Amino acid sequence: MAHSTLAVKTNRLALASLGLYMGINLAYSQPVYEKSISKLRNQRYCEVLYGKRDWLSLEIKVFNTQGLNLCPEEQWKALTKESVLKANNASFALLNGPRYWVMDEIQAAGNTVNDVEQSFGGIEMHLRAVIKLGLLKQLIGSKHYTANEITRTTNFIYRAGSAVYELTSPGGEVYVMQSYSQIGNPTLSMKDLPTLEQQLKMPDGWTYKSRVLDQDLSLVANGIAYVLQDNLFNSYQRR
Repeated sequence: MAHSTLAVKTNRLALASLGLYMGINLAYSQPVYEKSISKLRNQRYCEVLYGKRDWLSLEIKVFNTQGLNLCPEEQWKALTKESVLKANNASFALLNGPRYWVMDEIQAAGNTVNDVEQSFGGIEMHLRAVIKLGLLKQLIGSKHYTANEITRTTNFIYRAGSAVYELTSPGGEVYVMQSYSQIGNPTLSMKDLPTLEQQLKMPDGWTYKSRVLDQDLSLVANGIAYVLQDNLFNSYQRR
């Protein structure tokens, strides 16, 4: 009987230690956000992406104007892909904008918080993410409604009472709009988003909806974010 009681106590102690260990690991796995920017909803920004191929892989750096400027229209119009390729000895370049944030606040941690700054045609931008593509992805290209892995550590916060715009895949995965774009439709604005499905060409089984939050929504990317674009180049992150 004493031996049985001792065994039970030992098992309980082991489980308690395991629980404590798992709890400590879980605590350490949560990002500690070092920077926060609020009042972002409907704020204009632009991005420049460029990269160099290394054998069969392509690493793309993503720069944007957030926190530095609102992407001056005349300078943005004057910027060309060719000038970015030449200035950076790159094999890939993309001008991505103008865009407008749909969330209310961004919190960032880790390598997403950095002092890497670069000028593109006189427009100052910060390095905000890195995309790594294998050969197959390069050959296929980036398709609409297909998620890409983005290396960043962020928390996108949508406040209670705000509207969110969501795409749902046939498999039930939900993607929340993080920014809308004027690339596909130069006149697109926030007022068009509640009925955006009228302009979208969604694959079979995909749905779009707008809803107003009754509580805050946090969209966390702890190292990797899964991001896709619709046919108008609006961007969404998987929940």
